[in-house]
Amino acid sequence: MSGWGDMAILKVARLGHPILRRVADPVEPGLIKSPDIQRLIDDMFDTMAEYGGVGLAAPQVHSPVQLLVTEDIMDPDADDELLAERSVVINPKITFLTVEEISYFEGCLSVPDLRGRVPRIRRIRLQGFDRDGNRIDREVEGFPAVVYQHEVDHLNGIVFLDRMQDFATLSYLQEFDRYWSASAGPVAD
Repeated sequence: MSGWGDMAILKVARLGHPILRRVADPVEPGLIKSPDIQRLIDDMFDTMAEYGGVGLAAPQVHSPVQLLVTEDIMDPDADDELLAERSVVINPKITFLTVEEISYFEGCLSVPDLRGRVPRIRRIRLQGFDRDGNRIDREVEGFPAVVYQHEVDHLNGIVFLDRMQDFATLSYLQEFDRYWSASAGPVAD
């Protein structure tokens, strides 16, 4: 057993594992500040960093709870301007604020080495709780909205492949780098 303050790189569930297809359980508000949830959050940040992800949902690390983390989300088209700060969202709820769609290439730590263009809603309202149990209620648009939709999908048993409308862009990472990356823009991973 590791000591207090120690964090771990967690095993990432890969496509085909049943946990990726189940709806995650809500976190009881009274448990948000528990050592187990706080450790899970820290370990998820370490795991996401280890694998170079932008976001990570708890089911991806074999924890069937409604919890996601995101890294700082930068805009590569605007000299890496910060679009959204690192965050924790517990029991997230997304409301679409428009019907306008945008699409980016998405990848996934649970679907390694594949990328594909996925249509998403441009502007959303994100509600939930942060790691201290404080309410979150904010509007998010553009690439950060895509990242949150991708991660909330994981909490509902959905992977990005399910959202693709045209599989012509589905590529292995090596071919994506060779043929698509120059025109792809940021990748939600």
